[in-house]
Amino acid sequence: MSPQAPLIDRLRERWLSRDGLGYLLLFLLIAAALWGFSEIAGVVIEGDSKSFDQTLLLSLRDAGDINDPLGPVWLEQIVRDLTALGGTLVLTLITAGAVGFLLLEGKPRTAGFLLLAIIGGVTLSLSLKAGFDRPRPDFLPHGDDVYTASFPSGHSMNAAIVYLSIGAILARAHRRRAVKIYLLAWAISITVLVGISRVYLGVHWPTDIAAGWTAGAAWTLLCWLLVYHLQRRRLVEREAEAVP
Repeated sequence: MSPQAPLIDRLRERWLSRDGLGYLLLFLLIAAALWGFSEIAGVVIEGDSKSFDQTLLLSLRDAGDINDPLGPVWLEQIVRDLTALGGTLVLTLITAGAVGFLLLEGKPRTAGFLLLAIIGGVTLSLSLKAGFDRPRPDFLPHGDDVYTASFPSGHSMNAAIVYLSIGAILARAHRRRAVKIYLLAWAISITVLVGISRVYLGVHWPTDIAAGWTAGAAWTLLCWLLVYHLQRRRLVEREAEAVP
């Protein structure tokens, strides 16, 4: 047997194991999310997204009056309720609830990691907004009060960071596979609905939302990769073993 054979066997065992495939999948997803964000940002910087953005925004307005969003009044109220799920106060309360739950479950290190991951992600969101400094849509009225720049969407990015992080970490704390799938589906659904609500209310360009989703997903996946590594080294409480 050649001297290289043991090394090849060790590498094959490491990267074809369950943990190795998990690392590889996370690396690929992070790369895809970062590529998506960079592509969107490039199109926005070049100004090539303006026509697409305006067309999509106008498609959600009454053809005879752009001040009037499509649908009845009760739909507008529902959308405002949905957009609040990505607001600072709601996200803070959700985060506090998740951290408290993990503490009660006897997982203080996981709770601390979750809190730091969310604070870091929100800080990144604010930094990106300040760096790109893109103006909000100005050709139609806003259905919600806004105070910051447009790109990327803070509601969309922060919702992705908070809900996906909480969904993933809580899923890792449960053994039943059905519960894991449910928690992740719940997190993704809320994230998508928050982003759609921002476009419907006319406070964001559609590309702002796509950028918020991809940037938020990239940050969350990076945190998943880190917690995955920390759990293997027993620096964070281990994931519950999945059962049907």
